[in-house]
Amino acid sequence: MQAKETLFADLVQGRAQQFQVPLYQRTYSWTDKHLKQLWRDILEQAELLEAAEEKASTHFLGSVVLAPSPQNEATFPRWLVVDGQQRLTTLSLALAAIRDHVAASNPDEAERINEEYLINKRKGGNDYLRLLPTQADRPQFAAHIRGSLTDHAICSGIATAYAFFRTKLVEADDPAAPQNVFLIEQAITSRLTLVSVTAERSDNVHRIFESLNNTGLKLSQADLLRNYLFMRLPTRGEHIYETYWLPLQDSLSNDELEQLMWLQLVLDGDDRVRRQDLYAAQQRRFEEGTTGEAEIEAYIRQLHRRGAHFRRLLHPEEEPDQAVRTALHRLDAWQAVVTYPALMLLFDRREQGELDSAETARALAYIESFLVRRMICRIPTNNLNRIFQSVPGQLPLDVPVTDGLHRLLSSENRFWPDDVELREKIRTAPFYQYGRWQQRKLVLQRLEESYGHPEPVNFAAAQLTIEHVMPQSPEDAWLRALAEDAGQEETAEQLHAQYQHTLGNLTLTAVNAELSNHPFGRKQDLLRGSHLEMNRRIAATERWGVREILARADELADHAIALWPAPLRGVGRAERSRDWQLAHQALAALRHGMWTSYGDLAAFLGSGAQAVGNHLANTPRVVNAYRVLTSDGRISEGFRWSTPQEAGSDDVRARLAADGVRFTATGAADPAQRLTAEDLAALLAGSDDDRADGEDTAEDAAVGTSPGQETRAERFFRQLSADDSPVTVEAVRSLFAHWEALGGWIGHGSGHVTTSAYLMLGESGGPGRGIWPMTLYPGGGRGGTAEVVFQYLAAREPFTDRALRAQLLSRLNTLDGVDLPEGKLELRPNIRLSLLEKERNRELLSETLTWFRNCWVNQGSS
Repeated sequence: MQAKETLFADLVQGRAQQFQVPLYQRTYSWTDKHLKQLWRDILEQAELLEAAEEKASTHFLGSVVLAPSPQNEATFPRWLVVDGQQRLTTLSLALAAIRDHVAASNPDEAERINEEYLINKRKGGNDYLRLLPTQADRPQFAAHIRGSLTDHAICSGIATAYAFFRTKLVEADDPAAPQNVFLIEQAITSRLTLVSVTAERSDNVHRIFESLNNTGLKLSQADLLRNYLFMRLPTRGEHIYETYWLPLQDSLSNDELEQLMWLQLVLDGDDRVRRQDLYAAQQRRFEEGTTGEAEIEAYIRQLHRRGAHFRRLLHPEEEPDQAVRTALHRLDAWQAVVTYPALMLLFDRREQGELDSAETARALAYIESFLVRRMICRIPTNNLNRIFQSVPGQLPLDVPVTDGLHRLLSSENRFWPDDVELREKIRTAPFYQYGRWQQRKLVLQRLEESYGHPEPVNFAAAQLTIEHVMPQSPEDAWLRALAEDAGQEETAEQLHAQYQHTLGNLTLTAVNAELSNHPFGRKQDLLRGSHLEMNRRIAATERWGVREILARADELADHAIALWPAPLRGVGRAERSRDWQLAHQALAALRHGMWTSYGDLAAFLGSGAQAVGNHLANTPRVVNAYRVLTSDGRISEGFRWSTPQEAGSDDVRARLAADGVRFTATGAADPAQRLTAEDLAALLAGSDDDRADGEDTAEDAAVGTSPGQETRAERFFRQLSADDSPVTVEAVRSLFAHWEALGGWIGHGSGHVTTSAYLMLGESGGPGRGIWPMTLYPGGGRGGTAEVVFQYLAAREPFTDRALRAQLLSRLNTLDGVDLPEGKLELRPNIRLSLLEKERNRELLSETLTWFRNCWVNQGSS
């Protein structure tokens, strides 16, 4: 290979020649960000030319790697652009824009630009273009170079780049600050330097390409694999590209295409391949045997065929059979991406005639049941990828496909809960604290549909959220009713903690705000007029306590058992100990300075405090078992180390102190360091935990209006004013004004019970674009709170650095009345908004928010 520094003019000027972008290259992909940076560089060089500073340094644009084209001719050199097509395409479009900008006033100069840089004047067809893009970009690029633009040209990246330069050139004609267009042309052609690397005919172009792009930074796995495929198709490439690849590429995004390529590997038997290893794995497969163009073509045709199946997973409305379409919609709403290997297998087998649409729908019902029953029974999802990725390779061959899938999912270590376990968990498990809120809502929606009401609710149009019949913040009337159900060793508060989040106490409603935490009599009136059969049945109940919650749980369990098919018996069932495994995981996740109580752990598990105590006492080597204390923060009288090796030389209090647990003057563990059942659920959920009751995440919570005239901001302050003093409300308004003065903005959640306010930085309108330090909630009868979102910040730069999050915690602890323990760095602790009534607290919080904004601007924002 030969490498030399060159200029764009030197590279493309002179005799007729052509630079061909191979089929294996990705399409043009420069965005406004790239174009704006290039334009700044061009203007800078133009200003140097205008100031006659020719000796000033030029701007290095990057490299261009060329190789002789197989179609090369002595009288008409053709080069493959192995690397650098984005730069060459963009510069060509910029010069085309300059040509068209001056065409009316100076046609001779326009013709000069055209002939020197853009066309081969005496050639026809594709040879007319000095730069020939890949097929997907060719029509649009040719239209701009030939000057034959049509209305559809506005839809491509090519057209966007051309329009960008046309706009900038119009701005350059501003009489207040005119810029010489021909100096801009000169800057492009003679002040932007390139390193031109030219390969010899004998060089392995594919290896060159790999060395340039297989870092994962420039090209995706799909890009690299596409490049490899078409490099192996020297004679059939054009036909295969037009017939199979281009339609596939047009129907899927690059990310979806990569996912399809990975699924093809899984379907072909590689059940261990990771998506990030797609390129290497598929390349290895091709190179293990003798692979010619016929084998590559067969692979691409198979990919094209399966692309139609894959689109049905992404767009269920494209499925023609109604039963299958409905099942796909439900799995899509569940966000069941992990099931794709099994779904693709089913569509493959249906196309091959091994099962019909009715059997396909039955198989999808088994998959839905597998997911739903596991979610209701709180089985961790961390092995679902492995389970479904193994389906193509492990599906039994001696039975029909649907029956084989049923048997496979029922087998040992798949943990598909049976009817007995499902009923038990519906009665006792805190359903509201597990899974994503969309999944919880879908379960309730399906249960409502199972009643077969003659006028079913249109769930797509209805704005329904999850309602606790017995409220999360019960008033005295509720506690008195619960006291009637309490035994000698139970209190009303304990019963409330145990049953508030169970499925028997939950329903769907569009009047959540009106229901709130009102007494049951008031709720009855509202539920009686509901269009949902579930709510009318609740309204027909005379009272609402533990007995009624359990009775409704049994009724819902009957519907669930009928709705979601059970696993096969005798194939193998999961061990019952997995419930305790969830407890072990929660205790192992406890951070420095944290403790929990037997009651909290029991409420998290859907168990009883005594059962938790017995298990911990009789199970050796449970990590952090000694950090489970009584509800008042004391070591249980019955606690004993399960083995002498566990105890060592420390007593329990010494071990707790060594772990950062503080003790009060009375000898009790500091209640500020206690993790509730909700905290334990959040700790295990991690940063993917969802908001309750259908509320938007902060990243999606753009300011908007709820039904009617009241905006979300107005609703937030109305709800805040209901429980907090005017001084607190005014302090929050002042805090928002300070945040906006820092360049932030206020997003509001769409929750129908209690709205929320997010202190946002960055862009709105998409996941990952913004960052927020805290979320403010009205109190709903208890006073407003500010939730500090340490858990979310842990996944957002620059606060992935734990030291920065610790500094945020330290700054918040300077507020009078705030004492957040270090262990809360993994959670979302609350601060009472009433603390802002103190002027010094307002000043300290404003300083903390300013510090947060500066950290993000200086370290996390480009």
